[in-house]
Amino acid sequence: MDTIWLWVGFNLFVLALLALDLGVFHRHAHAVSVKEATIWSVVWIALSLAFNVGLYFFWDVISPASEYSNSEAALAFFTGYLIEKSLSVDNIFVFVLIFTYFAVPALYQHRVLFWGIIGALLMRGILIAVGAALLHEFHWIIYIFGGFLIFTGIKMAFHRDEEIHPDENPLVKLFRRIMPVARNYAGEKFFIRQAGVLMATPLFLVLLIVESTDLVFALDSIPAIFAITEDPFIIYTSNVFAILGLRALYFVLAGVIDKFYYLKLGLSVVLTFVGVKMVIAEFYKIPIGVSLGIIAGILIIAVIASLVRTQRLTQQSAPVE
Repeated sequence: MDTIWLWVGFNLFVLALLALDLGVFHRHAHAVSVKEATIWSVVWIALSLAFNVGLYFFWDVISPASEYSNSEAALAFFTGYLIEKSLSVDNIFVFVLIFTYFAVPALYQHRVLFWGIIGALLMRGILIAVGAALLHEFHWIIYIFGGFLIFTGIKMAFHRDEEIHPDENPLVKLFRRIMPVARNYAGEKFFIRQAGVLMATPLFLVLLIVESTDLVFALDSIPAIFAITEDPFIIYTSNVFAILGLRALYFVLAGVIDKFYYLKLGLSVVLTFVGVKMVIAEFYKIPIGVSLGIIAGILIIAVIASLVRTQRLTQQSAPVE
C-alpha cells in the first residue's frame, strides 16, 4: 500500500508541474527564446537533482525492502538520468528536422512538444512496466535487451545522417485514411471544422510523428536504463525527469545542435557499452559508479571533440587579412 501511494504521489507531483507549465507560464502561445529556455532547463535540472538528493537521504524510508542502500539508489537514479538526458539530445536532432520539414511556426512548437511529452510519459510508463515484468518472469530476456542495444549502438555509429520522410510514416498513412487533414495551420489548434467536416490540422500530424519517433527512441533508452538498475521506480523517475526537461533543452540547442558533430558517435558508444554491460552481467557486474564514470567520460569526450572541430572549421573559414 505504501508503494502505491509513492507512485501516486510522484505522478500527482508531475501532473502539477505540467499543469503549472501549460496553464500559467505558457498559457498563451509564443516563440520561446533561448534565454527563457535556458532558465527552464536550469529549473528542470535543479528539480531532478533535488529529487536525487531526496533519494540519497530518504530511500531507506520510501523503499525499505530495496536491495539498494541510499547512496546506491541515488547513484542509480543519476546514472539513469544522465543516460536518458544524453539520449534525449538525439531526439532533438530529429525534432529539428520534423519542424523544419513541416515549417512549423516557432509560435506553436512548444505546444507540440508539450503534448508530445505527455504521450511520451504514458508510453514510457507502459514500456517500463512491461520491461520490469518481463525481466522478473524471464530474466534471460536481459541478453536480448543487451544484444539489441549493441546492435543499435553499432548501427547508430555507421548511420549518423537522419532523413525524415513523414509521408512514409505508417501512423500518418493510417491517420489520413481515417480523417481528412487540412492544408494549412489553424493557429495552435489540432482539429478544426470546415464546411461541417471535422478535420485534423498539419500541427496534429506533426504531433503524431513526434510521438511515433519518441516511441522508437524509447525502445533504445528504456533497455539502456535497465542495464543500470532493475528497480522500476528509479527507472521511471529518472526517465520522467529527463523527459520533462526535453522541451526546454530543445529550444536551447535547436540552433546549435549541428555543432555537436561527434555526439551521436558518443551516444552510439554509450549504447554499445550498456549493451555489453547487460550481456556480461551474469559473469561480471560492472559497479554503478564505474558505469557512471565511463558514460560521463564518453559524453564529455564527444562534446569536447565536437567543440574543437567547430572551432577549427570556424578558423579555416575565417577570411585571411
